[in-house]
Amino acid sequence: MNSLSTSASSNSSVSSSTSWFSGIVRGRLDKSSSLKMAGSSSSGGGLASNNEGPIKGKNQFRGVLFKYGPKSIQVAFKTGDYKQQVIFIGGLTDGFLATDYLEPLAVALDNEKWSLVQLLMSSSYSGYGTSSLEQDAMEIDQLISYLINKENSEGVVLLGHSTGCQDIVHYMRTNAACSRAVRAAILQAPVSDREYRATLPETAAMIDLATSMIKEGLGSDLMPKEADPSPITAYRYNSLCAYMGDDDMFSSDLNEHQLRMRLGHMSSTPCQVIFSMDDEYVPEYVDKKALVERFCRAMGGAEKVEIEYGNHSLSNRVQEAVQAIIDFVKREGPKGWDDPWS
Repeated sequence: MNSLSTSASSNSSVSSSTSWFSGIVRGRLDKSSSLKMAGSSSSGGGLASNNEGPIKGKNQFRGVLFKYGPKSIQVAFKTGDYKQQVIFIGGLTDGFLATDYLEPLAVALDNEKWSLVQLLMSSSYSGYGTSSLEQDAMEIDQLISYLINKENSEGVVLLGHSTGCQDIVHYMRTNAACSRAVRAAILQAPVSDREYRATLPETAAMIDLATSMIKEGLGSDLMPKEADPSPITAYRYNSLCAYMGDDDMFSSDLNEHQLRMRLGHMSSTPCQVIFSMDDEYVPEYVDKKALVERFCRAMGGAEKVEIEYGNHSLSNRVQEAVQAIIDFVKREGPKGWDDPWS
């Protein structure tokens, strides 16, 4: 597989003001910047051309670990010390180093003067079953607030993987103050938890049980262990598995109106949808090409990237994933982010 281009100069403007408001307005990505990535391997590892880059070795990131909120789980890891950040938001069971493309992505972003931020939330690892999209959105907002107030951030791009895509869509719907600092959003592997879970034999009975528990005011109580490998509340099980549950945003049987109701507000944010055409969590009966086209249309014309033969995490298409993300960040930036406060 061809490696990415290794030549370019990158020159981001850095605001001297301590105001996050003016910093975002003045923060611009230099249109002359182009991708510079050295030493990437097909396995997803990468070494920057100088020894102080963001990757020290395979599965070894060099950066800063910091707390962004009061909970013990609210820890984030940042590579690079730049005023613009891409925030990676993982899916169910994910935590740090969740996908193979994060290593070469950290290198590529570093060469473009962007930081990569990975965060842990209350829902990380086995915590997803006792959390919610609402909780995730609050913690994402806390992280962005930290970056604005402590790191003088000039704006962020949100990169969601799997259920992290639902987090981004929900967060942008909240209209939280810090959401105005989101310059763009990338949805990698937005798939339907409901449609995948419907292929499992125990799901139908467990949905009925969760629905009954919620009606009885027991939504925050835990489901039987047969429902999920991790502890999961009736509410979260219903959210993930039931038709039109809170997490049900990317199902193929949602009609155009339903998709617009769920995704339409994303039209005000530059968006890219990266869809794996061999995603193992998408049932065989789903027309993937038609589905991703419907997503992009519901989002007001989001950019579509289809990764042929790509699996859910794109571990078999690492360089294509990095190239798509970097191209989007660079291309959509100046056009999509001018005067975000107007």
